[in-house]
Amino acid sequence: MEFKKNHVNLSPPQFLLTVFAVVIIVGTFLLKLPIATTSGISLLDALFTATSAMTVTGLAVVDTGTVFTLFGEIIILLLIQVGGLGIMTFAVFIFLLAGRKIGFKERIIVSQALNQTSIGGIVALAKKLFLFSIIVEGIAFIALSFRWIPEMGVKEGMYASLFHSISAFNNAGFSTWSNSLSDYAGDPIINIVITFLFIIGGLGFTVIFDLWRKKEFNDLSVHTKLMLIGTFVINVIATIIIFILEYKNPNTIGNLSTIDKLQTSYFQAVTPRTAGFNTLDIASLDESTLFFVILLMFIGAGSASTGGGIKLTTFLALIFAVFAFLKDNNEVVIFRRAIMYTTIVRSLAISILSLSCIFLGIFILNITEDAPFMEIVFETVSAFGTVGLSMGLTTSLTGIGKLVIIVIMIIGKVGPLTLAFSFAHSTKSNIRFPKEDVLTG
Repeated sequence: MEFKKNHVNLSPPQFLLTVFAVVIIVGTFLLKLPIATTSGISLLDALFTATSAMTVTGLAVVDTGTVFTLFGEIIILLLIQVGGLGIMTFAVFIFLLAGRKIGFKERIIVSQALNQTSIGGIVALAKKLFLFSIIVEGIAFIALSFRWIPEMGVKEGMYASLFHSISAFNNAGFSTWSNSLSDYAGDPIINIVITFLFIIGGLGFTVIFDLWRKKEFNDLSVHTKLMLIGTFVINVIATIIIFILEYKNPNTIGNLSTIDKLQTSYFQAVTPRTAGFNTLDIASLDESTLFFVILLMFIGAGSASTGGGIKLTTFLALIFAVFAFLKDNNEVVIFRRAIMYTTIVRSLAISILSLSCIFLGIFILNITEDAPFMEIVFETVSAFGTVGLSMGLTTSLTGIGKLVIIVIMIIGKVGPLTLAFSFAHSTKSNIRFPKEDVLTG
């Protein structure tokens, strides 16, 4: 299906990519305005910040809290909210407020934006998504206000609560403090509220609404079951691994009490799932921990969520496919349901395209940046996974390096397949050819 606007044909992926780019450009010029910063900012840095906010990544070439004014920070917040929930979700809400009908073409675009396979009930889903997000952010805002107002005062405490609620729920990782949430490494309220926000945001809205509609676990879709069990298992395993690896590291959790070690390990285990906040100095982590965090960032959050990465269900589909092959099974079966062949192929395509993007990014940055290889790999995967964690390379990137990371953040947000479909032309054919085997392995 193509959309003809002013004699320009745009497929749904091309339309979404175009609107996405337009919003980033508008955000760039708003951040470049004198009232947006305390002492000015370069056009490239404004573009980088707008892209990082719109892709809900959180990588920052300048310190958000000191460089940007209240106006600038509000622009960043708006970009985070639009980027996290999706442009078309906001478009649907505005259309409904204006009393406009959502046509068939618009429904197709919204379904593409929300990663849905059907346009049935897509407008109702978009409305629920918007309202659900506002409610969750509102509850978190109240909870954080009780913690930060006594410490900072009413105005500053409420603003900090609002900023971090929106940033956390949308898995953005932006903070008004240069050390992120490191000052609250042992604070149970901050650890619980912030992680609750980005875990809920990272599960995916289809999972949330599936849970809303169905009361019994057996009635849930395979996707929801995979996300719930997969998220729980990977978070527990990640917490244990980081706890063990960093237990004696004096630069991270080595000098903390056992309870604080567990709290901090838990926070740092779940935040690579595209949240981007940190309560530890990332550069001080052991190399084995950094490598493990890179894997978590690559996997990412859930489909139709505010997070990035290849998505947890993509990773799990490939794992189950491998087990099915090793067992010589003809079908990939999960929860007594056979997974479609196209799902496995799509998962493989997403993974290969993602790895290709990351490899190319690392290759270019290794040429342009004077930095250790681990920092370059970490920065690249963080950008692709729209995570926002950094070992400190972001602020010292060259002009070319910034442009490379900008492109990677966009690809990570819109998805490598969406980007590929935007430029590819359909070559489907009814012709069938004889089959022949190829030696592999």
